[in-house]
Amino acid sequence: MPMNKNEANKRLIEKINAVEDSYPKNFSNTQKILLTTDGSITAILDVLYGKITLSTLEQHFEDATEESAKLVNCEVGDQVNFREIVMHKGDENLIYAISYIPIKRLTDEICCDLVRADIPIGRILKNYQIESRREVNNIFIEKPNETLQKLFNTDEDMLARDYAIIHKGEILMWIKEVFPVSKFTDI
Repeated sequence: MPMNKNEANKRLIEKINAVEDSYPKNFSNTQKILLTTDGSITAILDVLYGKITLSTLEQHFEDATEESAKLVNCEVGDQVNFREIVMHKGDENLIYAISYIPIKRLTDEICCDLVRADIPIGRILKNYQIESRREVNNIFIEKPNETLQKLFNTDEDMLARDYAIIHKGEILMWIKEVFPVSKFTDI
C-alpha cells in the first residue's frame, strides 16, 4: 500500500538531510528540489533554462537481468528498454540519466516515441496523458565513472537519485539521474 503524501514528503526530507549531513558541503535549494521532486525533472529544467533538449547516448532492447528485473519488478528474460541520455541546454550538459522500461507495460505508440525520438520521458507521459506517480527510492552521492567525467568535464562527486514511475500499480519505468555536486548551485 503506497504511503500517504505527508509520509512520502517526510521520508524524502529525511533522505536529503542524511545525504547532506554526510557531505562537507551544503546543497542548494535547486539541488534539493531536483533530488526530491516527485514531478518531472524536465519541467523543472524547462522553467530554469527555457526548453531543454535531450540527447540519447545509448538505447537498446535487452533481456532483463536479475538486477534490471528487480528494479522494474519483471521476470528475468523479459524484454526491457535500456536508455542512456543527457539533458542539456545548448552545449551545457545538465543531467545524465539511465532507465529501464519493461516493454510489456508500454503501448505501441509510447514504445515508438521512446525509441525513435529524443523525447524526455516526462514529456512522453504528458503527451499520452499517462496518470502516474514517481517514488524516489534513493538519494546519494557517487564517484563519477568515465562517461560522467567526459560528459561533465569533471571528476568531482555526483549527486544522484533513482526512482520508479508507477502506473496502474506497476513499475512503468526505473530511472537514475545524476549531476555534478557543483551543478545548480547558483540558481
